[in-house]
Amino acid sequence: MPAAALADPGWTAEVLARRARALGTTDRRVLATLWWYSASSVLLTPALAGLVVGIPLSARLADLSLALLPGLQPVAAEAGGPGSGNVAADLRGSLPAVTAAVAEAGRMRERPLWAITTDSLANRLLALGQAIGDPARVAGLAAPLAVRIGPPLPVPRYVDVAGQRFVRRASCCLLDRTPGGPTCVSCPSRPAGERRRLLERVAGPVRGAPEPG
Repeated sequence: MPAAALADPGWTAEVLARRARALGTTDRRVLATLWWYSASSVLLTPALAGLVVGIPLSARLADLSLALLPGLQPVAAEAGGPGSGNVAADLRGSLPAVTAAVAEAGRMRERPLWAITTDSLANRLLALGQAIGDPARVAGLAAPLAVRIGPPLPVPRYVDVAGQRFVRRASCCLLDRTPGGPTCVSCPSRPAGERRRLLERVAGPVRGAPEPG
């Protein structure tokens, strides 16, 4: 489907309504937050992958298409054309339109969605860096890129625990607000000491694994 649909609050509201039964909640804010947690990560991936390997790929909504699972869960995005050569400028054009639509559909403020966006950006770059065996360099692209995109996007942060790098999250996905939903290991709502102990357990047996939660 065309990625431009993400900027349509009516279409997004229909998506949230259809996902409500599967997630066991009618709370629009929870539904919108979980939707954007998935959609933002998928939407950012082509442009970030292109940035990492030096092949400009478009981040403009008009140039992107999405693949969805039957439950309307976004799983992949494809750039149909080259980027402008300025990833930050492309994203600065795309992200406000989508976050505004998701906020309207979810009847919530936009700022929490921007926090999710920065975590998705940081996570995608970390995962891409791990995939090519250079996580430190690639993760180092996150903060400068966010600064070029500009407010209200927060600057991404990382934390090293037991020799492994994790995103220091600025956002909560609200998964634990759904029936039976767990609290993520790296959830910012956890006390700092508890979060670090849990991350140490994750970092111990498997080095280089992607961030939990």
